[in-house]
Amino acid sequence: MKILIVGLNYAPEKVGIAVYTSELAQMLAAKGHEVHVIAAQPYYPNWEVARGYSKWHWTTNVENNVCVHRVPIFVPKNPTGPKRILHHLSFLLSCFVPALVQAIALRPNCVFCIAPSLLSAIAARFSAFLVGAKSWLHIQDFEIEAASATALLSKGTALGRLACGFENWIMARFHRVSSISPQMVKKLHTKGVSKENTIEFRNWADTDKIHPLDAPSAFRQSWNISTPHIALYSGSIGLKQGIEVIVEAAKVLAHRADITFVICGEGPSLTGLETQADGLDNIQFHDLQPTEKLNELLNLATIHLLPQTFGAADLVLPSKLTNMLASGRPVVATVEARTGIANEVQGCGLITKPGDPIELAAAIVKLLDEKDTYQKMAVNARQRALKSWSKTKILAQFEVELERLCTT
Repeated sequence: MKILIVGLNYAPEKVGIAVYTSELAQMLAAKGHEVHVIAAQPYYPNWEVARGYSKWHWTTNVENNVCVHRVPIFVPKNPTGPKRILHHLSFLLSCFVPALVQAIALRPNCVFCIAPSLLSAIAARFSAFLVGAKSWLHIQDFEIEAASATALLSKGTALGRLACGFENWIMARFHRVSSISPQMVKKLHTKGVSKENTIEFRNWADTDKIHPLDAPSAFRQSWNISTPHIALYSGSIGLKQGIEVIVEAAKVLAHRADITFVICGEGPSLTGLETQADGLDNIQFHDLQPTEKLNELLNLATIHLLPQTFGAADLVLPSKLTNMLASGRPVVATVEARTGIANEVQGCGLITKPGDPIELAAAIVKLLDEKDTYQKMAVNARQRALKSWSKTKILAQFEVELERLCTT
């Protein structure tokens, strides 16, 4: 088959959606399909175009047998609500003509679009229509509702109503719409997408590359960590994560000499987080680590921390959760009960109220002090990853579904 993928984020970005888009494209190419990708120049999570990439030019390179067309976009250093809208709009404007050109040249069987950015779905759907290709929209984030949950956009405003109307309209235009959890697929139905046109397409963990290690992580020595236990957060540092609660929990547990908090990430909220932690001896900040060191990093944790802001737990399913579970460590997530994230964590960790550092600290203490509970949840985490998040199984099923769509 010939597949054209339109997605804002792509490798070499090391976290978030880029990881999955890149691995999906590379898997399809390795299976003998012809794959072209239209993506922005890499900028995430630092919100600045990466060194060695152009801020102003369109570029094309073959990477791991995938033809990657990168387009320049507006990247705000401080991504507020209006600036994020301009950011996404700039990607639509920048990718529209390349998407049409590649569709005409490639004559793809399917145009596959990843949201965010939902605005780019306009270019993807029109390109598919132009050449008679099937169209598939994959929702990684309900970005409009997530923006509302983090106070970047109000649904009650004219702009908010316009955004919601556009979201429902564009989703109904695609032959297939997927998302990454059962709860998010159900939300598609509330937005007018028929059940017949929806499917769950999960993110995944590479359970061969991410696995429990017998020896202590090398990061202990290189970062000079001597405490028996480490509570780790690794990922982007932005508004959706609500990471401030980790610093506050570190303050609550400052009296315990047996635990170090480690925040390993990059993003627009990092400076404020470091200021918030000023004077704390039990917390460290480090940059994101290369992919080849990810297993070593995840094995640094005694407990993984998965903070989320209130109201966001069914709008996203953080990609970092898959590898947390694969490393065989319990997770503490700050989400409401009976949400999608809570269901995924059940039996593999604990949940606490979003934004409540006292509850978060208590959950960490419970896991550290109740050895049997900790061990049971650690085993369950690894088993859950093997059963529900296997990269091989998920991508194989996706290829089957893609072929089915393109032959009907």
